[in-house]
Amino acid sequence: MSGARLRRDLPVFPLSPDPVRPGVSRDVRAVRLDVDPVGPRGAPHVAVVTLGCDKNTVDSERMMAALVAHGARVSSDPAEADVVIVNTCGFIQAAKEESIETLLEACRLKDEGAVRAVVAVGCMVERHGVELAAEIPEVDLYLGLRDLPRLIPELRRRELVPQLDVPLMERPLRILASEHPHTSFLKISEGCDHSCAFCAIPLMRGLHRSAPLDDLVAEAAALGRQGVREINVVSQDTTWYGRDLRRRDPAAPLLPGLLRALLERTEIDWYRLFYMYPSGITPALVELLGEASARAAGPRVVPYLDMPLQHGSDRILTAMRRPERRATIRERVSWLRSAIRGLTLRTTVIVGFPGETEADFREMLDLLEELRFEHVGAFAYSPEEDTPAASMPGQVPEHVRRARLEELLDLQRTVSLERNLELVGSTQTALVDRAAADEDPDCVAVARIAAQAIDVDGVTRLVGEGAEPVRPGDLVQVEIADAGEHDLTARVLT
Repeated sequence: MSGARLRRDLPVFPLSPDPVRPGVSRDVRAVRLDVDPVGPRGAPHVAVVTLGCDKNTVDSERMMAALVAHGARVSSDPAEADVVIVNTCGFIQAAKEESIETLLEACRLKDEGAVRAVVAVGCMVERHGVELAAEIPEVDLYLGLRDLPRLIPELRRRELVPQLDVPLMERPLRILASEHPHTSFLKISEGCDHSCAFCAIPLMRGLHRSAPLDDLVAEAAALGRQGVREINVVSQDTTWYGRDLRRRDPAAPLLPGLLRALLERTEIDWYRLFYMYPSGITPALVELLGEASARAAGPRVVPYLDMPLQHGSDRILTAMRRPERRATIRERVSWLRSAIRGLTLRTTVIVGFPGETEADFREMLDLLEELRFEHVGAFAYSPEEDTPAASMPGQVPEHVRRARLEELLDLQRTVSLERNLELVGSTQTALVDRAAADEDPDCVAVARIAAQAIDVDGVTRLVGEGAEPVRPGDLVQVEIADAGEHDLTARVLT
């Protein structure tokens, strides 16, 4: 599959409902999707299956809101659905394979008569729609990112959603599909201006486009009214927020201005920052984060930063077309550690990039050991077609990539354990995610402290009698009693 090109014409939020006509209210709110489907009883049941990243999750939640606004009943479960929509991911080969397998499974349900239609949307369709349509003709409709405004009209034309005689007076902004309704995501921009040699995101999502500040504040406030206590701020490069707006308006806010607006105009307890390129971290941003960490009532921008490095060798960073080098990385980490009390840093790295020598790999290990990130996500390089790296000389054999990955993970396990042991005896605020599983009789509930992001980091097991009354979504004070490489154990303080 090939032939993708970088696009500038994709909308910032292509999955939002149709523009509101005069006299029809725009209901800026979020609706939770719990066990039962959301929408009118007896309406066509549309299941939206989301693959890939948290940014895709936001897209799917907007899609479900648009479907409800047009008379459908939505869920995330294909069982008993009339229509299955698969929001595909095309980031790496494994994600493409998962997308294809999911589409084939939905087509099997259709062949058995349980489903009337299967729709494929999203990143993989944007990049490989023509090839997919030839390979899986059983799918009834393919819509790439730029074609998503056609979703509702196409479903209507096929009589899969109602033809409404009167407009709906309420239009939810998003249908929250997370199993943890107290935690959600705020996607502040779309696309990416960087040209990393290994990454196909700009080919699928286009160049960077920031969402308007007032829209984001309204969305975050709506999430808060629905019980969301933690918002994970996401984009392809979160530090880049507002730079495109500044080209048109020199007074347009950048990321610090957006964060201040979110803090001043919403009641969200925790904001957490993801995908912060080191090169985009400015003194103004560090100052704001330092002020937030020193707040007497507790930080609302939690002292946690996800800062992807991708490598630690200047030679490989140059080959990757990354915008920073070791000196910049060291400088930004020093700024952040000095200014932000109790900071937790997460990063991601790639091992086995084309041309990576043993010396390059050792440089990365040395940098990680020096900077001691609390959390590291590591991946073996996967060549992606249409990216410059895929045709670079010096492709590293798979067995070498795998061996280097295991060595790096061994190093990080030691660092993570040491970092976690430093927390033993400290008092922390924890957000309760769920009741404990039956197979863990000593654990009453599972929570996360500020140093633990949902899904990607470890958890904190709450033990003891004081933990029994806590419920998902509660913020509680705990004392860390024990630590492992990933997870913590804590007692709730009464």
